[in-house]
Amino acid sequence: MGTKADQCRKQILETADNLFYQQGFDHTSFSDIADAVGIARGNFYYYFKTKDDILSAVISKRGDDILQMLQEWDESIPDPRDRLKRYVHILIKSKDEIEQYGCPMGSLCTELAKLRHSEQDNANDLFEIFRNWLVEQFKLLNHKKDAKQLALHLLARGQGVALITNAYQDKTFLRNEAKDLEDWVDKL
Repeated sequence: MGTKADQCRKQILETADNLFYQQGFDHTSFSDIADAVGIARGNFYYYFKTKDDILSAVISKRGDDILQMLQEWDESIPDPRDRLKRYVHILIKSKDEIEQYGCPMGSLCTELAKLRHSEQDNANDLFEIFRNWLVEQFKLLNHKKDAKQLALHLLARGQGVALITNAYQDKTFLRNEAKDLEDWVDKL
């Protein structure tokens, strides 16, 4: 189960991750995170010295979570076509959050790029995790020559759907586009 310190660190990371997503990294302060967790700001420094330290840990946590999710899919879903559709289903599963805040990875990468933040490349690597996994799925579907292009197409289309859904606050658009992407996967 972990020590109390481990549990507190985990709670800080989960809270910071949510606040960075909902408010943006730049608009989230140490105080916001400490208040949401319910710990004194002085105690907060025991776990993280700077907000950049928290960001680095959040990005690492997101990467670990993505890798774990993809591994579970690889182990539990035998057909790569069904795994690709599960990937598309992330849009549907997260439709309320996407409508309100956009894509958690896309919005963070965009914000860090604008800030020219030192963690920008690490945040972009989250897309690489998905891209590499998607490439493997397309290769398993005998699309070895165009696997990279297909992976980028699916990744980009998902990001576009998230952006437009957020901009227009339109979950119906998201559902229709997700269905279209599932149909596209079926036709490959």
